[in-house]
Amino acid sequence: MPRGTRSNATVPKPASKSKTKPSPTKPDPTPSCPKQEVKAEPSASDHEDVPATRASPARTYPAVTDRSLRMSYRIARGEQGVLTFEPYKSMLLPLWRFRTPAIARASSVALWERFVDFNAEGDFVGMDMARKFIQMGMTRAKRYANHAGGRKYGKDGKELEKSTGHKDKGEKEESSAIFKEVWERCRKHDGYQRRKEAFQKEQKEWDREVKKEEGKVERLKDEDD
Repeated sequence: MPRGTRSNATVPKPASKSKTKPSPTKPDPTPSCPKQEVKAEPSASDHEDVPATRASPARTYPAVTDRSLRMSYRIARGEQGVLTFEPYKSMLLPLWRFRTPAIARASSVALWERFVDFNAEGDFVGMDMARKFIQMGMTRAKRYANHAGGRKYGKDGKELEKSTGHKDKGEKEESSAIFKEVWERCRKHDGYQRRKEAFQKEQKEWDREVKKEEGKVERLKDEDD
């Protein structure tokens, strides 16, 4: 090309780097599960749709080998201690529910099976705790049959009048009757009666020995003083 002549050729521009915006992260469609509030005492609403056959803690019989644990148990009256005596409370509570007759029947069967299992292993404490849960199914369902929502006492501590027209009264009556039949079976069970008598005798002797040891300690304190 002669000098001084200007070229009309177009100089290609370098290709610009395209900036690709990152795609926004999609939110996880699965919502996080909120922590459940731990209630001091279970009610009918706590046991609505969970089958009585759900997994419960492994079957163990701690009172058979741990005498101190065994002797700390009290038969007491009715259902007393059913929601406080561990580890048996945690073993049996998952099996206990009474919202409908079908659920109550499955629950009573599961608790009866544990009752029989405890008997086979020589565990009276387990037997009596199973009996208490069965009895509580009977009395708690009866309360819901007599009082709408299961509320028996008012804020003043006085017993409320029994309800006659709430919708689930008939179901709760039937649930209570289902548990009552199994509860009666527990009380009349030969193994239960024999083990109960043996347990009470052992505990009486244990309490006597504990009292004797406590007396010795008190006398030694008096001598030191």
